[in-house]
Amino acid sequence: MSAVWHASRAAVRRRRLQTAVIGLVVFASTVAIVVALGLLEAASAPFDRAFAQQRGAHVVASFDRAGVSDAQLAATARRPGVEAAAGPFQQAVITLPDAGAVADKGPAEKGPAEKGSAEKGSEPPAAPRTITGPLTVVGRADPGGPVDRVRLLAGRWATRPGEIVLHALGAERDVGTVISVPGGPQLTVVGWASSLSRSAQGWVSPGQIAALHPTAAQMLYRFSGPSSSTDGRIEKALASATADLPVSPLASQSYLGIKRDVGRAAAAYVPFLLAFGVLGLVVAVLIVANVVSGAVIAGLRHIGVLKTLGFTPNQVVSVYLVMVLVPGIVGCVTGTVLGGVAAQPLLKSVFMGIGTQDLVVGISPWVYGVTLLGMPVLVVLAALVPALRAHRLSAARAISAGSAPRAGRGRRVQRALAGTRLPRPVSLGLGLPFARPGRTALTLAAVVLGVTTVTLATGLSSTMAAYGEAVQRVGYVHTVVYVGKPQFGEPAPRQGDAGTEALLRSLPGTVHVTADAWIDVKLAGYAENISCQFFRGDSGTLGETVARGRWLEGPGEVVAPPAFLRKRGLDVGDRVTFTLGGEKASATIVGESMDGMPDLLRSNWETLTAFAPDREANQYEIRLAPGTDVGAYNAAVRAADPGLNPVALPETNRDAVIIIGSASALTVLLATVAALGVFNTVLLNTRERRRDLGTLKSLGMTPRQVSVMVVTSMAALGAVGGLLGIPAGIGAYGLIMPAMTDAAGVSLPAFMTDVWHAPVLALLALTGVVIAALGALVPARSAARLTIAKVLHNE
Repeated sequence: MSAVWHASRAAVRRRRLQTAVIGLVVFASTVAIVVALGLLEAASAPFDRAFAQQRGAHVVASFDRAGVSDAQLAATARRPGVEAAAGPFQQAVITLPDAGAVADKGPAEKGPAEKGSAEKGSEPPAAPRTITGPLTVVGRADPGGPVDRVRLLAGRWATRPGEIVLHALGAERDVGTVISVPGGPQLTVVGWASSLSRSAQGWVSPGQIAALHPTAAQMLYRFSGPSSSTDGRIEKALASATADLPVSPLASQSYLGIKRDVGRAAAAYVPFLLAFGVLGLVVAVLIVANVVSGAVIAGLRHIGVLKTLGFTPNQVVSVYLVMVLVPGIVGCVTGTVLGGVAAQPLLKSVFMGIGTQDLVVGISPWVYGVTLLGMPVLVVLAALVPALRAHRLSAARAISAGSAPRAGRGRRVQRALAGTRLPRPVSLGLGLPFARPGRTALTLAAVVLGVTTVTLATGLSSTMAAYGEAVQRVGYVHTVVYVGKPQFGEPAPRQGDAGTEALLRSLPGTVHVTADAWIDVKLAGYAENISCQFFRGDSGTLGETVARGRWLEGPGEVVAPPAFLRKRGLDVGDRVTFTLGGEKASATIVGESMDGMPDLLRSNWETLTAFAPDREANQYEIRLAPGTDVGAYNAAVRAADPGLNPVALPETNRDAVIIIGSASALTVLLATVAALGVFNTVLLNTRERRRDLGTLKSLGMTPRQVSVMVVTSMAALGAVGGLLGIPAGIGAYGLIMPAMTDAAGVSLPAFMTDVWHAPVLALLALTGVVIAALGALVPARSAARLTIAKVLHNE
């Protein structure tokens, strides 16, 4: 083994460029694999990972405090099938007036105005922050415990009277907001937290909850085994746990419903991540196999020399395996480290979109373990097949096999090309790939996958850019003005609804004003509440995109999202009836919006006045004249009326930015790996054909012609790869985009998915040529600088 190690070290030092190429390709491929596996692993079950980390409650159950004692509730934790339990916690509901303002609550508990703000992609006003109700508040001494470990995102936990911690959607929240509870105390927000179980919208100390007049007691349960796998099993497990209680739960909430809500947002990313993950894995495997097997074939002559020096066949194979493993292991280790670092921001940005802050995204140890073990194994397997072939060869045959490809390979193609009118360097270059068909096939496959990746990313980016502009209504709505609510310590507007609208229309720069009222109503025939946004004024100028049908034009009309229609078996043209406080109003569904929110409708003001004529707008959407400074306009609104709080509407959609950015990063990574595969192929081809290159130069071929010949050999593969990769990318887009929209409950109009136009396809057709040419450029220049004397000296 000492001789084997010394021979391997000598080969590594002598073949520095080849060693560097192997290490670089394994490094880049390892980065791609770590990122791909990390994305696939994280995308597989983001909610389950977070639920396990936070010890989420399988069931949140509320009981009537008058019918059951705390001791009886605590005894349920010892019932068969109960893995862990927390509570009982006293629970109260703070009934705040419907302020129609922005609240920081979980997705399932958003108030109407908050839903509107989230729908348009805007952020809540920075200050003052308004809290809406009703809010479920629980008396809890600390955020930990065996079940439902609440994550504190900002501030601190409520430990003293007059303090409250609220459920937040994000980590960046202001503390110090004062809530005036009607008929109760004033509570200061001292922290923002997140409960994956959605057990409450607020937490106070156990000593404070009595002042809020609790009427219920809350228990949090985790069930063992398969008892929590389905809705039916959870119902049975809860019934078993509470069988000895004198009363049944007032209400219960299963984690499966939350999982479905969260999963709907996360699932929109999964098809996109799966596609890039699979592409990354396949490209990495192809390139590593191509590079290492090519390096072994190129070193057969060296193997023959070792045999003549007395090395046994097994020792010779060991020398070469060690020679390729040394740079392979170095590339694998460094690639794993950098891949883990590179994947973190990508994972974090992607999974911020699942609607919960409880998911701590990271790469599991098994990803690193699989990569660190799998890549060296892949390198050995790729090297073993050609090395075993050399094992069976005699020294003379190994030396002969290590020279240029056998005579006859590609000669028929070369002769056919020589008879054309193509320049001789071009015809020679077009024939080179046929000399090594196996190597050419692997290189072509990598280029095809590279072009497929670019095509898929182009389609996704085009669609998401159009979607982002439509959601943010870029150019149509510039700022949203919220109405202050005095019950929350905010100044009220100086004039009423009509006066406020007139004031906004009179300000310099105003072009259009649309008044919105967000009302929770019931739909006839259904028990649950739904949110409806009623428009008054210039609603036709909001830039709303309708996937099917049309936008609102008159009274008695409504536009519904696709999830709403599917959930209730409705379609465009059907009629629905609203009920509020005993009053009713009917409307016809005239359009299907793009929205992914299942319980949100849009209608006009005339529909609202039919059953709630006294309702006033709680926000105004403003379109400004071109060139108007939004910041200056918002300052003018505040100066004109301190009771108005304008918030500029962002011009970018976060989901669109995440998908476009991550798709671009992954595309660059995979295209780079494919180009490295081309680089390796050209390097091996030129090394094998040094004698031919010297002969051609001696016959008068110039360095520029040599470069043209070498680049042409790969550019031809790139052209073929482009022709094959474009249909594959379009097909992948056709599978992935519908899967993403269906998972998100979004409906896209045809113009957003009609992205394959002639100019785009023409540019994509050049992608393969660009990848191949970039990969071939450096070794082509090296071949062009090769001198005849050096070739003859080496021979």
